[in-house]
Order: sequence, then C-alpha cells, then structure tokens
Amino acid sequence: MIANKKVILLVEDNPDDELLTLRAMSKHNIANDIVVAHDGAEALEYIFGSETQPDRQRVERPQVILLDLNLPKVGGLTVLEKIRKNPQTALYPVVILTSSKEEMDLVESYRLGANSYIRKPVDFNQFSEAIRQLGLYWLVLNEVPYKDT
Repeated sequence: MIANKKVILLVEDNPDDELLTLRAMSKHNIANDIVVAHDGAEALEYIFGSETQPDRQRVERPQVILLDLNLPKVGGLTVLEKIRKNPQTALYPVVILTSSKEEMDLVESYRLGANSYIRKPVDFNQFSEAIRQLGLYWLVLNEVPYKDT
C-alpha cells in the first residue's frame, strides 16, 4: 500500500449526485483518488473484499467515506453498522452525505457511529462549498488513528 495516499470512498447511487460531487471536488482542487461505489454491496466489497475474491490484494484504506443512506442492495445504515462492527474498519471516518430529511436517519446514523451527518444542499454553489469544507477538514486537518501497513 502507498503511504500518505488519501483515498476518498464515495458511496452514491444517484449518477447526478455523483457527478455533482466529483465536479465540486474538482472545482476545489481535491485531487485525491476517488473510488465510487454505486450501492451498499459494492461499498462493502471495496472495504472488506468479497467471498469470490477472499485472497485479493488489500485496497487502499479510505481517508474518509462519504456515505449516502438511500442505497440499493444494502442500505447506508447497514454499511455503517458493518464498518463499525469490524475491528479493522471500526475507526474509518464515515461522513453521511445524504438528501434524507428524516430525523430518524440522523439519530440512527450517530447511534451507529457516524463521524458527521451532512444534508446535501440543493443549490450547486452551497453543495460545492460543503464539499470544499469536507475536503479541508477530512483530508487536510483531520488525523486518522491508524497507519497504513
């Protein structure tokens, strides 16, 4: 694994939201490698591997996981729960980035161990600013409690 390489795992099923997120990152010169998982199962496969590839080479640990909640196959809350229950991934920073306005989603996300919960602004400029701040905090200022080995 490459030391100091800061990978972002974006878990987003909506192609428009994916494109907006990637455009906002580009606009603010967030040049990290971005891995996109289009559903919860794909996210879990990236993080943990799959039954069909148990011996695969380890992938780069994400510096931060941007996780939507309303995902096909495996929901975002289930993804979060599985990340937190595994000792090897329990400390991965997970930011919920969702359009959900449900108070229960907010409460449950924090109960399951989300590091942050952000509602996606509808306006692109506001969304872009939110992504800029996310990048600044999670990729520059925040220190992770694990080392790549």
